[in-house]
Amino acid sequence: METGKLVLERIGERTKLIRCFSKYPLKFIVPNKVDPSEANAVWIYTLNYGGGIGDSISFGVKVGNRCTAVLTTHHPQRLPSLHSVYKSVGSKCSEQIMETTIGHEALLAVIPDPVTCFSTARYNHIQNFKVMADSSLLLVDWISSGRHEIVEKWWSFAHYKSINHIILEDNQSIFLDTLKHIQMQIQEYVKILLPQQLGLSSSNLPDSKPSFLASAGTFGPQGSGVVVRIASTTTESIYISCKNNWLERKLFSELHHIASYLATEIY
Repeated sequence: METGKLVLERIGERTKLIRCFSKYPLKFIVPNKVDPSEANAVWIYTLNYGGGIGDSISFGVKVGNRCTAVLTTHHPQRLPSLHSVYKSVGSKCSEQIMETTIGHEALLAVIPDPVTCFSTARYNHIQNFKVMADSSLLLVDWISSGRHEIVEKWWSFAHYKSINHIILEDNQSIFLDTLKHIQMQIQEYVKILLPQQLGLSSSNLPDSKPSFLASAGTFGPQGSGVVVRIASTTTESIYISCKNNWLERKLFSELHHIASYLATEIY
């Protein structure tokens, strides 16, 4: 059973949220004004009052033709973010499922805080996106190693699984990414990214390792989609790198064959 529903439509020259439904433990916050009026984007913040102890959250998002929307997380003081997962009780597993449709010439940006799992937490995270050939999706999906800053061990949660699936309107799958054996997969990502970043062979790596690694590649018809993988020792370094336009430079340098396409999409 759905715990939330969002429907956006183009009315005149503006994107409007025409349906906003949520029930405990999910809540949507839609501020009246976030960015300049000419931006014509609806910002939606998600909040989880339950704290993730065995919660099951399932919601749908429909972004109509020529609409622009931003879906992010809200973490006020003393209230848990949708992406904070508390300790599990027994074998209970917290779960979040999002089913999304993005219309023609529409843009949806999904930019949450990183998932932070408490010690012994169990969490499944599934996001399905149906897109049109001329719609746009910006998706950020990231996880921290836990709450090691307050003495919990790194990667001390019991279970984590993340699935992101993008399909075209004819049900053709163009991107499927699954992350479940997280420590092993991250180690494998680092093994691949490190030689690429340093321009060395995997057998000739220095003893000191960089604190920030990244790679970029394309997917989908004519390589129209871009996936960027980043590994870092802190979330702050990722924020700083993106703020300093590192992402744009990385995409343009490694994906020069689609630079003209990205020029109007990356900010």
